[in-house]
Amino acid sequence: MDELIRIGISGNSRIDEGAERILAAAQKGEECYKDSLGWLDPSKWAGEEWVERSIQLARKASAIADTFVVIGIGGSNNSVRALLGAVGRKSGMNVVYAGNTLSSYAYRELIESLEGHDFVIDCIAKNFETLEPGVAFRVLRDLLVKRYGKAGASERIFCTGTPGSYFESLAAKEGYAFIPFPEDIGGRYTALSPVHLVPMAAGGADIRELARGAADMAHILRTSPAKENSALLYALARNRFYDEGYRIEMLSAFEPRLRWFYKWWEQLFAESEGKDGKGLFPVASEFSEELHSLGQFIQDGSPILFETFLDVRDPGASVMIPSDDVDDRFGYLDGLTMEMVNRIAEEATIKAHSKRCPCIRLSISEISEYSIGALFYFFAFSCYLSGRILGVNPFDQPGVEEYKKEMFCSLGK
Repeated sequence: MDELIRIGISGNSRIDEGAERILAAAQKGEECYKDSLGWLDPSKWAGEEWVERSIQLARKASAIADTFVVIGIGGSNNSVRALLGAVGRKSGMNVVYAGNTLSSYAYRELIESLEGHDFVIDCIAKNFETLEPGVAFRVLRDLLVKRYGKAGASERIFCTGTPGSYFESLAAKEGYAFIPFPEDIGGRYTALSPVHLVPMAAGGADIRELARGAADMAHILRTSPAKENSALLYALARNRFYDEGYRIEMLSAFEPRLRWFYKWWEQLFAESEGKDGKGLFPVASEFSEELHSLGQFIQDGSPILFETFLDVRDPGASVMIPSDDVDDRFGYLDGLTMEMVNRIAEEATIKAHSKRCPCIRLSISEISEYSIGALFYFFAFSCYLSGRILGVNPFDQPGVEEYKKEMFCSLGK
């Protein structure tokens, strides 16, 4: 079993010949999905060439701005927020997000927050037809032109889209920098590509370490046999619990730095498996806060969910709980650290919840660029396997288009 991800599962997941065939096919990359598997080998879009180019583009932005605005929705921004939210801000460049809402109040707040700041924008739109990023691009482009003039604004605009598309032609015509959105990767699988490497680097993240973690995980998962393959074991467990009647998977962790990683994970599995009337509904809980709200339902409500705990072995900090002469009735905490108390709370929660519902435990050593890169790849590969076991195409998203049809009709497009 690999040490990048340790896994523990309630019960046993039977590995039959069908599962072994699915693993072998995924490890090689199936021809029928070749237009969606650009992420399978991280060296293709997150190798040294693209890492270095992404760093140079980030440096170009930081030379003229202190704020980097990521315009994108769903798979076009979740990976950036997941990584930077986990490892924290490491440079003078502040990264903010737009194009993920149509709220006028949110836009007013965004515009006000940019006052007094030099900023650049990166509009991430694979087909440049999605409404939310299109609105943000217009609003912020207008703000740039008013502040810096048209020529000055052009120097501060990055466009990330499909090569050969109208978006690339627009960028060339207006003098905007163009970043390729790989044609062989769908949005929710683009964490390890220039789509996200540029804004990640702008936020100060060590994207070389991110890529190294992904590459190491890819090697493990694409060479490990079925009985030792953590991604297959996780995928089989999810499908076993689904077959047993569970309809919700809850990802839980005792580390608030993973808050935005939850959003990335939710989209990955919801959009990949929620089709043909099938699929688990993915939700996330931030513990220990939500133990005092959702915890009641988990422990005593309808038996419709199982839990996947994402455990971080090294919290990256140590804080001693002080003792003093005030009789506050918390004297039992004397001599303990926050790390110890958080670990005890986690172990107690898993023990209690496992009496009520099946539990999976995924464990990583720490939160870093390296470990997040490994997690990105682990879950992407697991999702590929899980979708195939479930019997759906893990790479399309036909249902997403339905609301767009209604919306564009009402808007007169």
